[in-house]
Amino acid sequence: MARLIREFDWASTPLGPIDGWPQSLKTATGLLIASPVPLVMLWGPLGIMIYNDAYSVFAGHRHPELLGSEVRKGWPEVADFNDNVMKVGLAGGTLSYRDQELALDRSGKLERAWMDLDYSPVPDESGEPAGVIAIVVETTERVLAERSAAATTTRQRRQFEQAPGFIITMSGPEHRVDFVNDTHREVFNSADWPGKTIREAFPSIEGQGFFEVLDQVYATGEPHHFENTEVRYRRTADGPEESRRLTFIYAPVLDDEGAVTGIFCDGFDVTTAYEAQEAARESEARLRQLNTELEREVIERTQSRGTIWQVTPDLLGALNAEGYFETSNPAWLSILGWSEAEVASQSIWEMLHPDDVERTRGGFALTQIGTPAIRFPNRYRTRKGDYRWISWVGVLEGALVYCSGRDITEEMQARSERDQLWKLAEDMLARADYTGMMSAVNPAWTRVLGFSDAELLTRPYSDFMHAEDTGVTLAALQAMGETGKPTRFENRILTIDGAYKPIDWTVAPEPDGLNFIAIGRDLTQDKAREQQLLETQEALRQSQKMEAVGQLTGGIAHDFNNLLAGISGSLELLEKRMTEGRLAGCERYIAAAQGSARRAAALTQRLLAFSRRQTLDPKPTDANRLIGGMEDLIRRRVGPDVELEVVGAGGLWTTRIDPSQLENALLNLCINARDAMAPDGGRLTIETANRWLDERAAKDRDLPPGQYVAISVSDTGAGMAPDVLSQAFDPFFTTKPLGQGTGLPPATEVGTTLRFR
Repeated sequence: MARLIREFDWASTPLGPIDGWPQSLKTATGLLIASPVPLVMLWGPLGIMIYNDAYSVFAGHRHPELLGSEVRKGWPEVADFNDNVMKVGLAGGTLSYRDQELALDRSGKLERAWMDLDYSPVPDESGEPAGVIAIVVETTERVLAERSAAATTTRQRRQFEQAPGFIITMSGPEHRVDFVNDTHREVFNSADWPGKTIREAFPSIEGQGFFEVLDQVYATGEPHHFENTEVRYRRTADGPEESRRLTFIYAPVLDDEGAVTGIFCDGFDVTTAYEAQEAARESEARLRQLNTELEREVIERTQSRGTIWQVTPDLLGALNAEGYFETSNPAWLSILGWSEAEVASQSIWEMLHPDDVERTRGGFALTQIGTPAIRFPNRYRTRKGDYRWISWVGVLEGALVYCSGRDITEEMQARSERDQLWKLAEDMLARADYTGMMSAVNPAWTRVLGFSDAELLTRPYSDFMHAEDTGVTLAALQAMGETGKPTRFENRILTIDGAYKPIDWTVAPEPDGLNFIAIGRDLTQDKAREQQLLETQEALRQSQKMEAVGQLTGGIAHDFNNLLAGISGSLELLEKRMTEGRLAGCERYIAAAQGSARRAAALTQRLLAFSRRQTLDPKPTDANRLIGGMEDLIRRRVGPDVELEVVGAGGLWTTRIDPSQLENALLNLCINARDAMAPDGGRLTIETANRWLDERAAKDRDLPPGQYVAISVSDTGAGMAPDVLSQAFDPFFTTKPLGQGTGLPPATEVGTTLRFR
């Protein structure tokens, strides 16, 4: 870089040939060249740029054209920023910025960059500031990394907040609480825990071993799992002790070197499921006991030919190894139409429905080796030739299987009807569990979504939800599991073509506490009808706007007629005076005609501005400077009851706009704000800011992505009522009384009462 500076044609710059430079400039340049830190010196009132190798790297494709150029012209996109630097530096002041964001063209396009900037004056031989030296350290990579990390942290926290389980994070060996999610706050009343150590926040679990396990996980780095563990605690210091069953994990949080820095805990309140499992185990034990008693009762009933044998509606009998009933009770005759002799003359294989023979052979074989048949269903032929469903209990005793059969034909028919309803239902029906899997779905799923049963039953149901709806759905299911009450919610479900359909769900828990039944209704058509309704409403509004256009046209015609009457009337009187030779006093008729003509011109300007036909003159504009030039005017117009504050952003970008239109719009907004705060007055704030709109933000505002300058006007007035707000940007809308405004943007006076907050 030293050679480039020596060989540069400085004579073509205001600095002149290098041999004629003052010693102060030569000394500062020599120090600058030797520094490994990016340095640039801005010499003289124009800020002629001299810089070192490190700065040339920072400058990108702007190097070497920047060398010897005026800083305002060398970096035009930040010209105003550098104007301020030169103003402060040449006055003997210093400036320092940390992570200053600027938009710079260093690669052929504008890109955001962040940097630490330190500016100091450079004195000449007389000791007066003759230039400014800048230390430029780019921090873009660090800032973006920190923002990415912050965004990741924010995203994780949002996911943690939406997680169906409870989550808590702790740091340090004392386990100081950093974060608890909504579920944790609901389960443990832990909203005030962050900032406290876990022993301070949760003293009621002392003595149950949890604190000791936390210490162990932090010391060893090994996670610890708890499954269906009983935890006794108080939600408040003086509250009653509660006992809950929790499944959770203590997992170490490691830094980049692998050292433990904290502990992450994630878990679920499984009290309801645990109690359901316990109830199921108790029920199973009772069932085994009942089965034992049932087996004993079957044997007693079939071995005895007492009153029960005669009157019971159940089929009783003793079946030999060949499949013949050696005994049978009268119920065979009343239910199936077979006498005892007819029952004994044929084997059960002859009496069974052909489709049930093989399955029954398997069950019968099990009874022969001592395995009882409990509620085994099959179909027996009646004497009339039709079939009835019989549910059997069969127990081996000696060489015979003693059987008791209950007629369940009506129950099976009802089940068949339910199955038919399941198959033909337009709504999506499913049976699922809280682990995330479905065990049954009806054909409507395939009709609505396109997936087969196999695809639906082998993947977690969360796979089919829209990512943004997963948290809400799982939270609703968890709440239902805990309360045992049905719930209803809406989410979006994936279709086989990759789109999503809105589904309205009604979900109810099953008595076992482990499963639930879900009924889903496709809302696609409902949403389409809603959209059609919105479009119809919009068409109606457009029709109303056109009606307003007609009203406006009539009003304008009336206004013009009045103005023309004023002009023509004045001219007629003037003509009459001149004909009569009376010229004295003619000036007032001329003035009246001119006044009407000016009012007509003003109305024309408003019409042109509204129709976007008025000629615009956009030019690069410093919005801060424009607002500063209007500040006194605005203060006079809003009056002493309104306190005006102007907050101009530092380093505000230059924007291309018609200054006159901007001044007019700003003045009107301020006067509207004054009216909004009348009669008590208030505070009026005008602010400017740089804004970078990415694709998503730009789409929300119906703008192309890129850099924008934002100008906002806010006041402490009452704001707009909802009905006014909904029409605020409609053509010709005004809240002023008839005759005081047409709803047109005013040229020199306020014509609307839009109130901006």
